[in-house]
Amino acid sequence: MIEDDERIGRLVTRALEGGGLLTERASSGSAGLDAALRRDYDLVVLDLMLPGLDGRQVLDQLRERRPEQPVLVLSAVPEISTRVAVLEAGAADFLGKPFAVAELLARVRARMRPAPGGDGGRWLRIGPVQLDLHRRRVTVDGVRVELPLREFLLLQHLMTRAGRPCSRDELLADVWGLHFDPGSNVVDVSVRRLRGRLDRPDRIETVRGVGYAYATD
Repeated sequence: MIEDDERIGRLVTRALEGGGLLTERASSGSAGLDAALRRDYDLVVLDLMLPGLDGRQVLDQLRERRPEQPVLVLSAVPEISTRVAVLEAGAADFLGKPFAVAELLARVRARMRPAPGGDGGRWLRIGPVQLDLHRRRVTVDGVRVELPLREFLLLQHLMTRAGRPCSRDELLADVWGLHFDPGSNVVDVSVRRLRGRLDRPDRIETVRGVGYAYATD
């Protein structure tokens, strides 16, 4: 957790550890970024309003240097535009302050990387595209493809529902955590980028008037 407010830091730590989760805390953006780059964490909980290196800068550097690292932004910034921008920048989720402890725990557990140990449920493969759900990695014809976290989650959502149309509202809710229309074409842009990175544009089909579907073999 990267949080400079002592009271909130203690509150979140108690909530997470009370839920059985091991927690470490950094009180500045630079210290938190350094820890996140040196160690493997299942999830980084990140405040935006930090001294020195702010939360958005930390997020941008993590996306560039460790794109597989899930980040949950926990912030009192009220503007919807900020929330949308943070999610589009690669955060796995956004929870506003003040928050309910039960919701915090639910969101943390939902966004944590799966724990290693056994291959059951680890691999997802359709045709040439294979997902390693534990390490959040993608290969196409055996060649690794680097994906930002948001695009990985988008691909995972589509592949687990292969052959079934997924609406834009469904994708916004499950992949971006947005239960409202942000007034942008973020889904369409992300699908276009994902098609390009996979070099398999035919795998993700456009379903007119609905959204998108992942093609089955």
